[in-house]
Amino acid sequence: MSHSPNARPTRVGDTPAVRRTLIGIVLVIGAFFILAPLIVIGMEAFSKGAGVYWAAVNHPDTRSAIMMTVLTALIAVPLNTAFGVCAAWAITKFDFPLRRLLIVAIEIPFSISPIVAGVCYLFVYGLQGLFGPMLQDAGIKVLFALPGIVLASMFVTAPFVARELIPLMQAQGRDLEEAATSLGASGFRTFLRVTLPNVKWALLYGVVLCNARVVGEFGAVSVVSGNIRGQTNTLPLHIELLYHDYQTAGAFAAASILAVIAVITIIAKALLERHGASRRGVAAPAAETVKEQSA
Repeated sequence: MSHSPNARPTRVGDTPAVRRTLIGIVLVIGAFFILAPLIVIGMEAFSKGAGVYWAAVNHPDTRSAIMMTVLTALIAVPLNTAFGVCAAWAITKFDFPLRRLLIVAIEIPFSISPIVAGVCYLFVYGLQGLFGPMLQDAGIKVLFALPGIVLASMFVTAPFVARELIPLMQAQGRDLEEAATSLGASGFRTFLRVTLPNVKWALLYGVVLCNARVVGEFGAVSVVSGNIRGQTNTLPLHIELLYHDYQTAGAFAAASILAVIAVITIIAKALLERHGASRRGVAAPAAETVKEQSA
């Protein structure tokens, strides 16, 4: 029997029954494991009325935890963004002996438990640690204070921006930068006018993921913060304290804030992915454009 040359080959699972079964399984799992917890958080947060909810959110300890979380994100995310951009630029645009080692080092936070990372900071900056006595003599407090929280948050989120930029910058190659440099553009101007416009959506995507992880980080921060109520508590740590104190409404009220941030992050992630996909369909700028940008 001869087959039509234009006939599309049958793919595994291409039958309507298989498609519907797979889609049904995904929808059921998503409803029970993703959507249901969000609904429960919202219901429990307002279970005792809007007045109790706002009282829990406006409690001084909750406000302090929110401010500590926001302050940590405002410090850690820009620093990790700068690190990710520099690391991606170095790895993709230059050849040097320790290049592979740098790539491995960037992946380390994904391989180490956040709690282990927090314990490592104790051995480095604690009173009995490597730099602890020297820091104490200088009057510098790292652990059980904002610096320790920022350091722990930076460690666990260090790879996010770099991991988004490196594959894209490797795929783009070095031709545009080399052309701009040959036409007289400085390295900084080449980055701002040639490299950055081509990676801005991946950069924003990495920043969104980094910010979401900083806001929700628990393990490493719980070790280095000391869990001092109203002083070094971030929002995830505050939720745990409220829950252990049997303040269920307050715990769910605080958790609803993180849930809203998670939903906003998912929406931003989807929009950036969609916009990035549409941008990838656009052709790369011609040599005249590079010359124009480098002028």
